Amino acid sequence: MPAKKTPTKSSPRKKNAKARAAAQQQDNAALWARRETAVARGVGSAAPVFAARAENAELWDVEGKRYIDFAGGIAVLNTGHRHPSVIAAAKAQEDLYTHTSFQVVPYEPYIALAEKLNALAPGDFAKKTLLVTTGAEAVENAVKIARAHTGRPGVIAFTAGYHGRTLLTLGLTGKVNPYKKDVGPFPSDIFRAPFPDTRAGLTVSDSLRALETLFLTDAQPDRVAAIILEPVLGEGGYHPVPTEMWQALRAICDKHGILLISDEIQAGFARTGTWFAIEHSGVAPDLITCAKSMAGGYPVAGVIGRAEVMDALEPGGLGGTYGGNPVACAAALAAIEAIESEDLLARSTALGDTMRARFADIGARVAPFRMWDIRGLGAMLAVEFVTDFGTATPDVALTKSVIAHALKRGLILLSCGMHGNAVRIMVPLTASDAIIEEGLAIFEAALADAMADEIRHAAE
Repeated sequence: MPAKKTPTKSSPRKKNAKARAAAQQQDNAALWARRETAVARGVGSAAPVFAARAENAELWDVEGKRYIDFAGGIAVLNTGHRHPSVIAAAKAQEDLYTHTSFQVVPYEPYIALAEKLNALAPGDFAKKTLLVTTGAEAVENAVKIARAHTGRPGVIAFTAGYHGRTLLTLGLTGKVNPYKKDVGPFPSDIFRAPFPDTRAGLTVSDSLRALETLFLTDAQPDRVAAIILEPVLGEGGYHPVPTEMWQALRAICDKHGILLISDEIQAGFARTGTWFAIEHSGVAPDLITCAKSMAGGYPVAGVIGRAEVMDALEPGGLGGTYGGNPVACAAALAAIEAIESEDLLARSTALGDTMRARFADIGARVAPFRMWDIRGLGAMLAVEFVTDFGTATPDVALTKSVIAHALKRGLILLSCGMHGNAVRIMVPLTASDAIIEEGLAIFEAALADAMADEIRHAAE
C-alpha cells in the first residue's frame, strides 16, 4: 500500500488570503444579517453596504459597486482614504514597534506630534498637548484639565452642540435622540446656553443675554471652569459660530476666570480652510480638542492648551493605555505634512466656493423653495431642506429620500441637524475636480429622484 500522506497545514498568510477572498464573495445582505446577529443594536450604520476597499474619495463594496464618498468616515478623511504618505508612515512605524504605552516606555513620535500641534494651534503663548484615542476622550480630559486648573466644577455648553457619547460628554451634548435617550442621569454642574439661531429669531445678543441670565440663576460664574463650543456645529447642523459670539465669549471668560474650549474634533485640520476653525474669528481659546482628520483614518485625538493649564494635574493624572499610539502618531505627522505640502487649506476654501455655488444652482433648478440654506465654512458645508420657504418646516422625509437615492446611484451622504433635515458634506479635500463634479451630478439626480417620488406619492 502506498504510504498515507500527512496533511499539510496552510500557512497563516494563505489562511488570511482565503478569509479575505471568502469575505469578498459575500453580499451586502448576508453581511447585514450577520451584523444584526453579532453587533449591538445601538451601533447604527447609515449605509447598508459593506466596504471592501477604498482609495482617496472612492469606495467599493463587497459586491464590487463603486461609490463616491462625500461622508469621509464622518469628517475623518480630509486627506482621503489610504493617503500614500500616511500609509507609508504607518507601515514604517509598524516595522519598529506598535505599542509600549507612552506611560511605560515613551517614544519620539508622541513628542513630535505634540510639538507639531503646539505650533499649529492659535495663540501667542506656550502650549502643551495630551494625546488620547477618541474625540470623546479628548473632551473628557479637557474638562478634567479645566477643573483641575481652576478648582471649579461647572461647565457651560450650548444647545445643538455635540461633544461625544460617554456619560460626561453626553451631559455636554445638546441633543436627546438618539444620543441621550434613556441613559441618564448625567453628571452635575453642566449648564446649557442657547446657540444663536437666526431662523428662530435668536441673535448673538440674545444668546449672550441668556448666558448672563444663566450666571444669575444657575451657574455661579466663579464656580464655572470652562465654556465649550464647536466653532461649526457638527451634529447640530453645520452652523458656524459668528465671530462676534467668539469675541464676546473670550471677553466673558477673561472677566470671570473661565477657560474657553474650542471643540475642533470635526472642524479641524483644513476642513474649513484653516487648521482650526476658530482661526476664522481671530480668537485664541485656552484649550482645543481635536481628533478625526488629524491622522488620516488612524485613531488618535488630543487636547492642546496653554502650558500652565495643561500642567494642572500631577504625573499620572492624565493618560490612557493606548493614548498617542505610535502608529497613529506617525500617521498623524504624515497627514499634517500632506495637508501642508498639498496646500489643502486653500483647496478647502476653493472647494467650498465651488460646491456652495453648485448647490445653489441645483436647488433653484431641481427643488425650488425646498433648499432653505447652504451654510458652513470652507468645505464644511450643509444643505438644509424644508417643506416650503413660507413655514420653513424641516423636511426630514425629503432629506432621507435624497440620501437613499444618492446611495443607489453611488454617492455616500450623511444627514445632520437637530431634525435631521440637512445633508452635510465631508468629501476628502484630496478628491479631484472630476470626482467632485461627478458627486455633485449624482446629488442633483438624487434630488430629482426624491422630488419625483414626492410628486408621485402625492398623486396616489
